Amino acid sequence: MEAFTVRSLHLPLQRRLGDLSHGMRIKAALACALPFRPKLLVLDEPFSGLDPLVRDEFMEILVQQSGETTVLISSHELSEIDHFATHVGFLDEGQLLFSETMADLTERFREVRVTLEQAASAPDPIPSDWLCVRAVGSVVSFIDSRFSEETLGERIRSLLDGVRNIDTQPMALRSIFTTLARSLRDRTT
Repeated sequence: MEAFTVRSLHLPLQRRLGDLSHGMRIKAALACALPFRPKLLVLDEPFSGLDPLVRDEFMEILVQQSGETTVLISSHELSEIDHFATHVGFLDEGQLLFSETMADLTERFREVRVTLEQAASAPDPIPSDWLCVRAVGSVVSFIDSRFSEETLGERIRSLLDGVRNIDTQPMALRSIFTTLARSLRDRTT
């Protein structure tokens, strides 16, 4: 593991730690923690108050220097972590609802738009793995939380008549989270 240098972190030697900006203090804390090669590094909202350049530098340093360290990040800034996270856990009111690899999570969630030959209406009953179902004009849209390329078309055609087109789009982590949070909130209200 390449050692940190004050120069590589762009930390000013002439300033006291208390006089550094928030972003500089975060970098200094990371520089202090990683040389000890901890097995687990817990970061709670590490991006809060950081400008985009410092966020990018922070993540670059963290990824390059973490080595065998498991880094647990608790964050609401999901767009900041979705390109490097390997595992994701979803907490709701202190309960862990699921924990899985980022690859598995993003593989099983898809935005789906079904264009019909006639006016659209949602199937009744709505499958439990279809979230945020909407019918507007001739389009039924939903989030499939158990996406399977092999069975989606057949399943949709068994629930909806006159299917003209099925379009699916992958989802970013932030979109998956907001979909799940909205779905949980709607169930409890």
